Amino acid sequence: MITLKRLLDILKEDNNFREIMSDDGYFWDWKQDFSFQRLSYDSRQVDEQTLFFIKGLNFKKEFLEQAVLAGLPFYVAEQDYEVGIPAILVNDVKRALSLIAMAFYHHPQKKLKLLAFTGTKGKTTAAYLAFSILSQQHQVAMLSTMNTTLDGKTFFKSSLSTPESLDLFAMMAQAVDNGMTHLIMEVSSQAYLVNRVYGLTFDVGVFLNISPDHIGPIEHPTFEDYFYHKRLLLDHSKAVIINSQMNHFDLLKEQVKDIPHDFYGNNSDNRIQNSQAFSFDVTGKLAGTYDCQLLGDFNQENALAAGLACLRLGASLADIQTGIAKTRVPGRMEVLTQKNGAKVFVDYAHNQDSLEKLIGVVQKHQTGQLILVLGAPGNKGESRRADFGQVINAYPDLKVILTEDDPNFEDPAAICQEIANHINRQVTIMIKREEAIQTALSLTKQAEDAVIIAGKGADAFQIVQGQRTDYAGDVLIAQKYL
Repeated sequence: MITLKRLLDILKEDNNFREIMSDDGYFWDWKQDFSFQRLSYDSRQVDEQTLFFIKGLNFKKEFLEQAVLAGLPFYVAEQDYEVGIPAILVNDVKRALSLIAMAFYHHPQKKLKLLAFTGTKGKTTAAYLAFSILSQQHQVAMLSTMNTTLDGKTFFKSSLSTPESLDLFAMMAQAVDNGMTHLIMEVSSQAYLVNRVYGLTFDVGVFLNISPDHIGPIEHPTFEDYFYHKRLLLDHSKAVIINSQMNHFDLLKEQVKDIPHDFYGNNSDNRIQNSQAFSFDVTGKLAGTYDCQLLGDFNQENALAAGLACLRLGASLADIQTGIAKTRVPGRMEVLTQKNGAKVFVDYAHNQDSLEKLIGVVQKHQTGQLILVLGAPGNKGESRRADFGQVINAYPDLKVILTEDDPNFEDPAAICQEIANHINRQVTIMIKREEAIQTALSLTKQAEDAVIIAGKGADAFQIVQGQRTDYAGDVLIAQKYL
């Protein structure tokens, strides 16, 4: 519950309150002790005790008119829609939603230790590593692109890397009710761009890496804008962990000079030595030997970052070693073996840098023919299509099958052709993803060969025309044709 007076005080403290308006002009006849029992940004989920927030590019006035018929008493918006009920006008409805949701759920963030990961890639893997480490001694909730858990045991699929603020604080409150002591989050650049985490301070924030991504008409207009919104996590964390090998590290180092911090990587005291396929040694604060099921140097770096973050949250070195050794991540470097001995690698790699690293890791272990199954999503990250071509051109012996990958409102054949236009040799276009995977597996001849299925990871759906449609998932389909 939250009273009208309390929410107005919150808005005024944030310099985000303009007026309360009615159809007759300024609205003065309101009771400050009026209370709201529910908050909603879905006009289909309102009643006479709901405070409704108008947000999003797809909002239509008729949605609000239907909500008024359902008894809606007030709404928060950046303009007055003149529908016969008072409008609480603000300058930024997303900021208002975040702060009011925080108060409505009694500030659950104060009852949890919060760990946040950002970066172009590796957020989910690092979150899973941290979850495994902290779970050795603590009750841990996790909000991840892959899976979310609010009780440490039951997992469900998330629709966003970072939930909308109202959902975020509702989840936090549920985690507190479930007895959780820690919460691990992936924090995307979009979360700061659209104020999903406005007003939130993290106990530890981790910056894994940066490379161009999420640049397009409905995301970030430029790399500078993308990087800026990533960096905001550092300004809203009590302590930070940063990869010293990442691009533009000097800028980040200057930004955090007055914040408690740890750097990791070859340009720091916390670095990896004697890296093997499934183990590595560490110098610095986490000095010791670590076993790790996740292939690739980049995954060992993710483990080091997660370990340093968890150390600041009270994990022991023994917890960190055990947690890293136990970690497996659905859809991240999952390896299957065909009857002929050839390997199948399923991974979420979905941008230039992650695809390049994935192919490099596979090439270390498989010396025969490599076959890549790849697509690109529709209506987002459009720069990836040219980027994929650049990566593929660097591997002239790589066979390539282009296919669908969440085409959304675009034609998947057109997306594949756009990628192909950036590739300097003949490739195969096979729109149906299952058919592409089956064909790729059929092309292997010996144990040294490998199929790389990139992009969707553990996602068991395709996004078509704005809706999730049935799709068995890359791993299950690959298993079907082993």
